[in-house]
Amino acid sequence: MRSNEVKDLTQGNVFKLILGFSVPLLLGMLFQQLYSMVDTIIVGKYLGVSALAEVGSTGSINFMIIGFCMGVCNGFAIPVAQKFGANNYKKLRKYVFNSAVLAAIFSIVMTMIVCVLCRSILEWMNTPSDIIDGAYSYIFVIFLGIPATYLYNLSSGIIRSLGDSKTPLMFLIMSSIINIVLDLVFIIVFKMGVAGAAWATIIAQAVAGIWCTIFMMKKYKILKFEKDELKLNGHYISRLCYMGIPMGLQYSITAIGSVILQTAVNGLGSLVVAAVTASSKISMFLCCPFDALGSTMATYAGQNVGAKKLSRISEGIKKSLLIGSVYSIIALVVSIFFGETIALLFVNAGETELLLMVKQCLVTSAAFFIPLCIVNVVRFTIQGMGYSTFAIFAGICEMIARALCGFILVPMFGFTAVCFASPIAWIFADAFLLPGYKNVSNKLKKKIEISEIDYKNNKDEKIEESITLID
Repeated sequence: MRSNEVKDLTQGNVFKLILGFSVPLLLGMLFQQLYSMVDTIIVGKYLGVSALAEVGSTGSINFMIIGFCMGVCNGFAIPVAQKFGANNYKKLRKYVFNSAVLAAIFSIVMTMIVCVLCRSILEWMNTPSDIIDGAYSYIFVIFLGIPATYLYNLSSGIIRSLGDSKTPLMFLIMSSIINIVLDLVFIIVFKMGVAGAAWATIIAQAVAGIWCTIFMMKKYKILKFEKDELKLNGHYISRLCYMGIPMGLQYSITAIGSVILQTAVNGLGSLVVAAVTASSKISMFLCCPFDALGSTMATYAGQNVGAKKLSRISEGIKKSLLIGSVYSIIALVVSIFFGETIALLFVNAGETELLLMVKQCLVTSAAFFIPLCIVNVVRFTIQGMGYSTFAIFAGICEMIARALCGFILVPMFGFTAVCFASPIAWIFADAFLLPGYKNVSNKLKKKIEISEIDYKNNKDEKIEESITLID
């Protein structure tokens, strides 16, 4: 019997399950984006356009490194969801312990490497000389907080794998309040500049991660470890790396294209950097529903693969795309009629040219939100099915598209090409993901059929394990 503390996504009305699971996720992501948005609003209002450009110029490298951390943690959570769907709680706990040890090692190694290299990377990216010092002071602190990023994303990922999307939301709401208070104190009272915004962000995320971890270990009975489960195991570590590293690389590979694009944007001057920064923050906020649907489908697909209910996965994709398409239309209308007004959150009304640039970039992106929805839903579904390596190719497609824009289109067409860079990347990814999903679905169906036959004949535990965790 399932505990009433967790949620089984392998049975019941698909539409209601997806909507019910994704709404708390969405709210959590909105508050997570609030971290970033509050930083940007306070920086823009109290420190000026130059400081806004300093923070914005680090966006792509921030996404490349922090995105890797988030991707790894999401990958670590997939075997947990699969074992939950299969009702194998002993193996579930072994995966949780081994993932915690791996996350600790990854976070320490990454923190040391990127903190040493971040100044050099900013210089390579052609960051304007008038903003590079502020950009470095901001991103260096963010990278010091990598362990906090791992802590929160791993603990919240495990909780979601158990079907609970509400608990991470609760802690994010509380930590977002801490973040806002610290932003105001560090920037306005202590005059810490953009570094103050970075410290506020990592402190707030660390608090959320600690709360999530303590709550998780005390609340969920299926996470009560036995002594023999608190051991490192080569088999579990290899499986976790097999799932986590490709997902992390997918974010980083995608971000390489963003770094190339950001380099081209930096060459257009501080005003363009500031416009892209503000529009990106708004766009990221508007894109939270797609991220929520994607994360929902990763957990949903993982549990249903564990339960061997593949037909429910296809149905889940259809329902998710329906929800996402309706929202895309609403977001486009909001961008067209209120884009310039929303931009006033970041800059003063006197910056008329900047406001028009922000709206242009925002509306262009919003017009292509349906392709973005497809990217998130299908890609995360493939990952939840156990094919993280396969999903990397979607990131490669996005990287190629953004790199082409950065190397060719931006020098030719300037700011307009920057506005179309992300939509082009989403279309490139969809061209791979749609036939890719059909391919992996057929492969997984055949593997499950063959593995079940072999398992019945041989009763081999390794064969049963391979049903959900081989590529």
